Amino acid sequence: MTRQKHKTNDDLLALLSVVDLQSSVAVYTQVENHIQFAISSGRLKPGDQLPAVRELAESLKVNVNTVSKAYRDLVVMGLLYTRRGMGVFVSTDIEEKCKEDCRRRVLTRLNEVVCESRAAGFGDKEVVEIVNKVLKLKSNPAGGLAPALQAYLRLRK
Repeated sequence: MTRQKHKTNDDLLALLSVVDLQSSVAVYTQVENHIQFAISSGRLKPGDQLPAVRELAESLKVNVNTVSKAYRDLVVMGLLYTRRGMGVFVSTDIEEKCKEDCRRRVLTRLNEVVCESRAAGFGDKEVVEIVNKVLKLKSNPAGGLAPALQAYLRLRK
């Protein structure tokens, strides 16, 4: 296996630094999700080295234990591995498993949202309209309700 240093620290830090400290989703969970989705989408490849715990914690402005927990959980899941004195790396042969796990999670959540929407009285056309608005926003999944969607709510009153 060929280990490679990640693209650049700046690129990877930017990829992993999209967390919302105000979100109800724990920061370590957000970091885990970003790494899982990056592996699933191919932005992180087997052998890529992740930023050091301290480096990512400083970038996120969070405690090192938060990043350490995220990395530890992903090691337990088999998505990452550590090399003493060398760092944390993306495991080999996990892309398809990761992709399948991510698809399952996303489809489960989409199903829940559509079912909740119908139960709340949304029509199918309105659900599709909202989904189209969300697709155009390209917002952070842990970032709360985007201003454009807040404006949509105000228009619907």
